[in-house]
Amino acid sequence: MSGGRPPRLPRPRRRPPAPRRQDGAPRTVFRLTGSGRRTAKLTGRLRATGRLRLRLRGRLRVPALNKTETRAPKPRPPRLRTVKLRKLRTRTRMVLALATLLALVCTLLLDGYLHAEVGNDARVYRSHASRTVPDRLRKGGPVITFDRKGKATEHAIPSKTIALTFDDGPDPRWTPEILDVLRRHKVRGTFFVLGQMVVRHPELVRRMRAAGHEVGVHTFSHVDLSYQDKGRMDRELAQSQLALAGAAGITSSLFRAPYASKVRALDDRTWPVQQHIGSKGYISAFVDTDSEDWQRPPVKEIIQNATPEGKKGASVLFHDAGGNRARTVTALGLYIERMQKKGYSFTTVTGALGAHSANHPAHTLPIWEGRALIWAAVFTHSALPALMALLGLVGFSVIGRLLLMVVLAWWHRRSRERRRWSRVQEVTDPVSVIVPAYNEKECIANTLKSLSAATHPIEILVVDDGSTDGTADIAEAMGLPNVRVLRQANAGKPAALNRGIAHASHELIVMMDGDTVFEPTTIRELVRPFADSRVGAVAGNAKVGNRGKLIGAWQHIEYVMGFNLDRRMYDLLRCMPTIPGAIGAFRRRALLEAGGMSADTLAEDTDITIALHRAGWQVVYQEHARAWTEAPSSLGQLWKQRYRWSYGTMQALWKHRRSLIDRGPSGRFGRVGMPLVVLFQILTPLCAPLIDLFTLYGVIFLDPVRSLLAWGALLLVQLLGAAYAFRLDREGYRALAVLPLQQIAYRQLMYLVLLHSCVTAATGALLPWQKLKRTGEVETPRAPEAVR
Repeated sequence: MSGGRPPRLPRPRRRPPAPRRQDGAPRTVFRLTGSGRRTAKLTGRLRATGRLRLRLRGRLRVPALNKTETRAPKPRPPRLRTVKLRKLRTRTRMVLALATLLALVCTLLLDGYLHAEVGNDARVYRSHASRTVPDRLRKGGPVITFDRKGKATEHAIPSKTIALTFDDGPDPRWTPEILDVLRRHKVRGTFFVLGQMVVRHPELVRRMRAAGHEVGVHTFSHVDLSYQDKGRMDRELAQSQLALAGAAGITSSLFRAPYASKVRALDDRTWPVQQHIGSKGYISAFVDTDSEDWQRPPVKEIIQNATPEGKKGASVLFHDAGGNRARTVTALGLYIERMQKKGYSFTTVTGALGAHSANHPAHTLPIWEGRALIWAAVFTHSALPALMALLGLVGFSVIGRLLLMVVLAWWHRRSRERRRWSRVQEVTDPVSVIVPAYNEKECIANTLKSLSAATHPIEILVVDDGSTDGTADIAEAMGLPNVRVLRQANAGKPAALNRGIAHASHELIVMMDGDTVFEPTTIRELVRPFADSRVGAVAGNAKVGNRGKLIGAWQHIEYVMGFNLDRRMYDLLRCMPTIPGAIGAFRRRALLEAGGMSADTLAEDTDITIALHRAGWQVVYQEHARAWTEAPSSLGQLWKQRYRWSYGTMQALWKHRRSLIDRGPSGRFGRVGMPLVVLFQILTPLCAPLIDLFTLYGVIFLDPVRSLLAWGALLLVQLLGAAYAFRLDREGYRALAVLPLQQIAYRQLMYLVLLHSCVTAATGALLPWQKLKRTGEVETPRAPEAVR
């Protein structure tokens, strides 16, 4: 199948060596290159319009086959200002990502507070002894004032005078109708409003004031103050005043406590509340007659309940919120007409006492603070329905993706059983294995030992990309047959792979990472699909070798469930988006047609895979070709790796965006594979924390049982899907014990990584190549028989 020696790749212009860090390691600025005229510079800039502009810089650097090997240049100290600026930009992007998450949490908390879900105390105080309440107050009028010394004075409503009062509003449904009734009858009333309702409907308070009505405070969240301390009372009052200032530019010294009715109901528990409120300068307003419209009696009964005895004056209670107030609206008009015929006049609470209005102009600062609160509430009110809809879409996407993967993975397995690779022609052509290495002294020996045990004829090309830890020396000192070590100045992984391609002797090329080990049968199984001449590349089965710790176990679940189950689905749909850098095989001819390994993106493996699809080659998945790789062992290393993956994937998708409108194989990938990648690898993980956030919100503030049951049902579905994925890969189920913790913690980490990547794409950045710390703990595996 080799068909002779392929042509050499084009020879580029020379460029100066890469600068180095102070510790001697190369400081590689990731130069994003491409082939031919498509070469140029990529910063990956996503503007506010959502368009990612790729600025390409440099050219594909591939040395000639006969070029003399060169050593890395001497270290040169970095520019301190550049290093500090890069760190500052990285921290800024992380702060923006965290600020977005914080804004989401604050949105939920504010909406919950405005709807009495956060901080709500539903306890209602019942009657108690009244030994400390002066008898004259309990038998006096419905209005109580306090002087500076704390002495209380009661005030009665004059005869044939009615002070209409309305509690619990403003309500967008019923308050306007009540205002219309009062306007038709030219009557003014007093509205005791809730601060949280004022924030949600400030226009109704402005309408009240424009019509000459009086506005009083009914607390912010309608909490029974008998159960609250003085701090909570003060906050309820202050927040209500802030809401009034922002809504209508006023404050109010008139107060009515929730669940308070007639003054004779004062007792030893509610009297201290009134004393504390009075010490703040408030006028406490009670009622003489209660229409009891909150119980929704017939209209005639509402009118009868609100009518005072004889010719007595009264403070009469109605409600303009808190439920269906249709009967209240009907009864109010009839009541006003009936009492006016009896010679009664209607006024506000302070108007009945002959006092000045309890509403006063607010100062400038409280007005703007109140407006800020109202604007935040408007934003929250608009954003929460969108978040709820997004939550539904995310839940549907998570479950739908899992079901789709399981069904297609089952179909993939059945199709493989009907047409196994073992039944087609055995591929015996020799293979060139390219191992790019940069400071891999901990792992390179294990990698080469595993390759030396391969059961398939191979040559091994170790491309040392300017290592400073003696990686190339270790490879040469091992003295293994068929191993060639190529040295070059640090130029990045794509340049190292292209160097290996240029020096490869065979048509079939296997690429692997320097921290990965193969089983003896891995290469034989990996190249088996090349018996089909339409196949241009094969993705292997990458497995986590260091899965003993918690982070490794999390990644083990992700590799088996997320990556390998995904690849079965993509293989069946013929739109594989990524050949893993740890294990992938290619036809040399296909690589050359696609332009070689491009440095246009940080995810060169995704870039070349999409390019092969667009060139008309098939990319398949071979689950029996296993490779054991060393996964990041710390959260910091994991962050760096996933950040590079996610950002590089975004770059690759943007680079190949024209496939959306192309025809043929390119268009097939663009209209099938690309939407799936965007939906499942970017949008869904980016929005997935909404599931945990709303669950936590429901547990704390709503119904904990229903919230936990919904979250547990989703977890059960994921657990069943993961168990099936483990069964397909013949893995033990013990690792699934950490799946719940993975869903809680790991999902948030991946969200922050993706958000960080999106911010980077939006702000634009030229990223350096990121080298992860290795331990070399993944050793050569035993030589099991290939699973057929």
